[in-house]
Amino acid sequence: MRIGPEHVSRQPSDTYYVNHDTVLRTHTSAHQVELLQSGLDRFLVVGDVYRRDEIDRSHYPIFHQMEGVKLFTPAELAPAQGNPDRELQLIQDDLKRGLEGLATHLFGPTEMRWVEEYFPFTEPSMELEIQFQNEWMEVLGCGVVHPEIVANAGRNPNQDKGWAFGLGLERWAMVLFDIPDIRLFWSQDERFSSQFASGQIVSFQPYSKYPPCYKDISFWLPPTQDDNDNYQFHVNDLNELVRGVAGDLVEQMELLDEFTHPKTQKVSQCYRIYYRSMDRSLTNAEIDALQEEVRRLAESELNVTLR
Repeated sequence: MRIGPEHVSRQPSDTYYVNHDTVLRTHTSAHQVELLQSGLDRFLVVGDVYRRDEIDRSHYPIFHQMEGVKLFTPAELAPAQGNPDRELQLIQDDLKRGLEGLATHLFGPTEMRWVEEYFPFTEPSMELEIQFQNEWMEVLGCGVVHPEIVANAGRNPNQDKGWAFGLGLERWAMVLFDIPDIRLFWSQDERFSSQFASGQIVSFQPYSKYPPCYKDISFWLPPTQDDNDNYQFHVNDLNELVRGVAGDLVEQMELLDEFTHPKTQKVSQCYRIYYRSMDRSLTNAEIDALQEEVRRLAESELNVTLR
């Protein structure tokens, strides 16, 4: 998949490692080569994927992705008359037209935009963002299949050309059903699941709005002491620690402030953690206990110095 040793998806800060040689699947693109090897020219793949990521209403450590791949026939590429640049443009136009059409079919007229991006397995690459609840939300990544991917599948990259996309199903469902928080997909509350029992497309009706409770945590970052960055702090490690303590009670975490001491050059960061249950009210005592555990583990596991 052209994911080199320095690519971010190989870092423990972004990917769940089972052991040294095994990781939890981070994207359904991992199946492209084997399916192209089998002789398929067009296919969809749906699967669960896992990523260490930020904490907010559109990110969750597990979600479901749909991969789509289409290789073009010679007849479909014929209008480009063998010109590589025109073939590339033809493939891109077909990809964008299809995905924009899918979004319009599901959501009706909606504001969307394309953003250039980098993925190892497509070139050029881009993301589609959709305006949802007054914010831009990325709903898929896509691009023209890289020739090396085709070659790795034992096929001729000069003949087999096409596109690929990977879309996050939960985010599409959030827009389709007007669901404000991705955590709701994991709720066991029947007040959520019963709204979709009919199988019809309906707008989610919030059954209660419990107040949030927020707590701040500030600390000095550990120094980076060697070439292996053994003591380097990564915010995703803090995200995982908070999720491990609070589970789905944590709604969002954001960096409030960063300060560099003028004499020591030590860096201090302050994060605000928002706690909110989708199903019940939380007590201050309950949140205080969770926050105290977050502070204890942050100091012992992340090598930070609490302030």
